[in-house]
Amino acid sequence: MAKRNRKVPGINASSTADIAFMLLIFFLITTSMDTDRGLARRLPPPPENKDQKDDIIVKERNVLQIRVNKNNELMVAGEWFDIKQLREKAKEFIANPKDDEHMPEKHAKNIPFFGDVMITDKHVISVQNDVGTSYEVYLQVQNELVAAYNELRNSLAKSKFGVELAECTEEQKDAIMQYFPQKISEAEPKKYGGK
Repeated sequence: MAKRNRKVPGINASSTADIAFMLLIFFLITTSMDTDRGLARRLPPPPENKDQKDDIIVKERNVLQIRVNKNNELMVAGEWFDIKQLREKAKEFIANPKDDEHMPEKHAKNIPFFGDVMITDKHVISVQNDVGTSYEVYLQVQNELVAAYNELRNSLAKSKFGVELAECTEEQKDAIMQYFPQKISEAEPKKYGGK
């Protein structure tokens, strides 16, 4: 019996590209990617009348000036500060517990759950960076300021409602936000230089 030369059948590769494409789609859909997170800021609503220009006059005592120079050095209210001191300084400024005449003025406001209370809701924390300020220091300053508000709000929630802020109802959270509204203003970066 004679041996026949058998040809090895070729592999059909026409569907290989389809399979690779489907695998690519599958991995793109199922893989989570890291996304950069920005800073949570609520923008003010647009003005109702575009022709009307209101210049808001803020008293000097109601503004806490924070400046960061190109050497990442921090100046708060005209004094050099370490970034680790910023949170406590901001908390003192926001709450004005001693009703200091050099800190934000207090006025009466009726807030749900609290009634008529004396608050400093006209305060503004103004942050201005040098164009050479590092992004890391910029974020540290923002984190310290937000942490100051969060600690004040959490402390108020514990003293008034006996629970952490995260465990409060939406109405309770709204009342606490009215008591300590977050007012951080960012000015356009400028060149400050160093000490």
